[in-house]
Amino acid sequence: MSPRVAILGCGYWGRNHIRTLKNLGALAAVSDADADRAEGFAVEHDVEAIPVDELFTCENIDAIVLALPPQFHAENAIRTVINGKDVLVEKPIALNVAAAEREVKIARDNGRILMVGHVLRFHPAFEKLLDLVNSSELGEVRYIHSNRLGLGKFHAESDALWDLASHDLSMILALTGCEPSEVRGEGAAIINQLSDFAHVHMRFPDGLRSHLVVSRLNPYRERRLTVIGSKAMAVFDDVKCWDRKLAIYRFSVWQDNEQWAFTADEPEYIPIEEGLPLTRELECFLHCIRTREEPRTNGEEAIAVLRILTAGSVSHSIIGAS
Repeated sequence: MSPRVAILGCGYWGRNHIRTLKNLGALAAVSDADADRAEGFAVEHDVEAIPVDELFTCENIDAIVLALPPQFHAENAIRTVINGKDVLVEKPIALNVAAAEREVKIARDNGRILMVGHVLRFHPAFEKLLDLVNSSELGEVRYIHSNRLGLGKFHAESDALWDLASHDLSMILALTGCEPSEVRGEGAAIINQLSDFAHVHMRFPDGLRSHLVVSRLNPYRERRLTVIGSKAMAVFDDVKCWDRKLAIYRFSVWQDNEQWAFTADEPEYIPIEEGLPLTRELECFLHCIRTREEPRTNGEEAIAVLRILTAGSVSHSIIGAS
């Protein structure tokens, strides 16, 4: 029997969870502060609409997906787990590290699954890229850079860094296998008081460097993650069509008579099996509910991402490596 999952938050991203869980046969109920909105989705998908205050104690619900404004994630995740239900929390899971640590501890103390919505960790192209890195296909990884650019969305509560960078940071942490020892960030506000651009530079304990650029005020859309290794470079470009989303660029650099020389091959496009990241993420959540396995994107990863976001929000910060 499939776990019975409710969605709390029927907004822009919540409706994607609703549709996907319905297709997976696991959608049991929907809930929203706007009761009419919840009722509309309930009728459309032939499930129950449960008032928010009744959702957490409902005996017919095994788990809840929280797709709320970030300021409401921590308190509702805690309400979920102390009532004996598993939870998937959209990013970021809290607005500060202390709240996230409390959230994760309470979930652990209550023996509940807490999974984080870092959905790009479930993208088939990223999974293949991670395999390439772990198998040393690229050689020693020395540099990672990520660009996430586009127009909108503009929020009253969060700037471009907090709104856009979590996905890229979760991928960078998976590729490096550790947290950075140094984080330096800067941003620029164009529309109002919140930054519409952000740059974050990171140094890792083994000397690896990384940087990311995010913008919600850009004339073109870019979703590109590049990994530079000693033998080859790989690019995950999510704007490209499936047969060109992941490319390897093999190269060689050497010194000849005190002059540098290099060779570079044409890109080799890696075959990727198509699949929707959100579907794969929710399949993983359902699997973890059944088996009690630790999610790939767990609370500890979410805390690490929050530490970087917090450090990157000021001009210069040093944070401890894990």
